[in-house]
Amino acid sequence: MTDKPDLISEAIEKLRARAERQGEAETGSEEKGPRLAVNAEKERLRRMEALLFAASEPLDIETLQTRLPAESDVEALLAALQEDYADRGVNLTEVGGRWRFETAPDLRGLLEEIREEPRKLSDAGLETLAIIAYHQPVTRAEIEEIRGVAVSKGTLDLLFELNWIRPRGRRRSPGRPVTYGTTNSFLQYFGLGGIADLPGQADLKAAGLLDARLPPGFEVPDPGLGGASDDEDPLDPEDDAHLFHVDFMEEDGETD
Repeated sequence: MTDKPDLISEAIEKLRARAERQGEAETGSEEKGPRLAVNAEKERLRRMEALLFAASEPLDIETLQTRLPAESDVEALLAALQEDYADRGVNLTEVGGRWRFETAPDLRGLLEEIREEPRKLSDAGLETLAIIAYHQPVTRAEIEEIRGVAVSKGTLDLLFELNWIRPRGRRRSPGRPVTYGTTNSFLQYFGLGGIADLPGQADLKAAGLLDARLPPGFEVPDPGLGGASDDEDPLDPEDDAHLFHVDFMEEDGETD
């Protein structure tokens, strides 16, 4: 008597084999998913690194977002890249709300060179710049009141030429005088993340830039308060262009 194939057993074996193949496929997919996610994150970091390295000026978050995949978490990527470069020869730093690579602070001496600056700020220029930085928004009349002497047009010319100051708006007072403030170029040149990073009174004393025995009531303004002002209107580029020219070019009474 010839044995007939057991159809039921064969069917069971086929089902078992199919289940095993399916399980192997699902396991492989689970392992592949995280690996793909990690690879995608590394690729976004590489792209951000390339963008920041090649940029001629610091980049803000909005610009980076437009250059990276839409699903990229730019702030998280910046934090990861900053941590990755923390102990390297160059660091990723934030300057005025923008990001750039710069030489690690302890290695800056390697890149120092002696060169003659084409134009240097006079004492009057430094004083004017400091007043604008700490008191902004500030008008020309207020600068002169703080300094005790008139501000020459040449001093303001040089600060504008260096792109360290800018017209901010118009004060809501008689005559509608122009107010001045600092620029991102000022922050970048002096290595500041923001105006709030300017040294305070205690820092200036510690650096020997202020006499330890100051006159009663003397205070250095808090640079962190130099933001928007309730008594200031922003400049209208079109309507105020000729008025600003008149304000800026008017004759000086006394020079520095």
